[in-house]
Amino acid sequence: MTRRDDRLALAHRADALGLPDTGRIAVLGAIETTLYGLLGRERFVCQQSDRLIHDLLAAQGLAVAPDDPDRAEAAIVVATRNRAETLGMVARALAIVPEEAPVVVTGAKTDGIDAIMRQLGRVLPLEGSMSKAHGRVLRLRRPAQLPDAAREWEAAAALQPNADGFLSAPGMFSHAHADPGSQRLAAHLEGRLTGRVAELGAGWGWLAAQALALNPAVESLDLHESDARALEAARRNVPDARARFHWSDVTRLGAEPVCDWVITNPPFHRSREAEPALGAAFVAAAARVLRPAGRLMLVANRSLPYEAPLARAFREVTPLAEDATFKVILAGRSIKG
Repeated sequence: MTRRDDRLALAHRADALGLPDTGRIAVLGAIETTLYGLLGRERFVCQQSDRLIHDLLAAQGLAVAPDDPDRAEAAIVVATRNRAETLGMVARALAIVPEEAPVVVTGAKTDGIDAIMRQLGRVLPLEGSMSKAHGRVLRLRRPAQLPDAAREWEAAAALQPNADGFLSAPGMFSHAHADPGSQRLAAHLEGRLTGRVAELGAGWGWLAAQALALNPAVESLDLHESDARALEAARRNVPDARARFHWSDVTRLGAEPVCDWVITNPPFHRSREAEPALGAAFVAAAARVLRPAGRLMLVANRSLPYEAPLARAFREVTPLAEDATFKVILAGRSIKG
């Protein structure tokens, strides 16, 4: 994983962070950085809702949870590509530290950290800023009276109904409306699914809701999602008693064949660059969890090269539909081991 926030360690060595010598430091949106070792891992309490990163940090001996800590003496916010999500994290960081406590915000320039700095500077006094490692580290202090903008940021980043009437939030995949790929896949689901079904990468639950509504013969549907925030939204969006919810790193799902069907609109980004290997890992995971007669139905961008991993994992691969943007593929008879 790229340590984008090692600029924090560089800023610390330049005495630019202003963090206290003692006390807990909350890190919202935490990812890997050598700063933990420099200041003492025991001082950090990390918030990370992505299961993969959460588990990496936990394996390093850090205290990490998908939810914010209730208090800290200082806070660090790692900016994301979504401005509303980042500003919401800043508002939450301000809420858990005492008056005059430092709050550090770091992010890559390609993720819009300069625009974040300008927006924060309009309502909060900025104490300093440093450009490092293709990004920026900026520092502010928690004022005695939080500006109204902080409450607005927190509200804008919270779960709220989207264009489809489902709860979602900025930063989630296609949070404003159902992804067109999922819509293409849903068009092929009616009456097909039976028995035990799994959705890999369920997001905030739109596709699962369609699958359950269109297939009364489904006995259960296991929603696997790596983003704990999206999974919580899915819990509220899919009240069907057949739905079960799992905070999962799909790429590490076990080899027990328990499913009759798998449906997925696999992700193909962890950063700005496309990572087809991530979708291929979803295909391999589907093959592992499917029973011998089980089937996978997948939608993907037309340009993504999933045919080879599908051929490695399944004996039968059948295109169902293809247009200028998406392809829907049915696969069966998984190849184990």
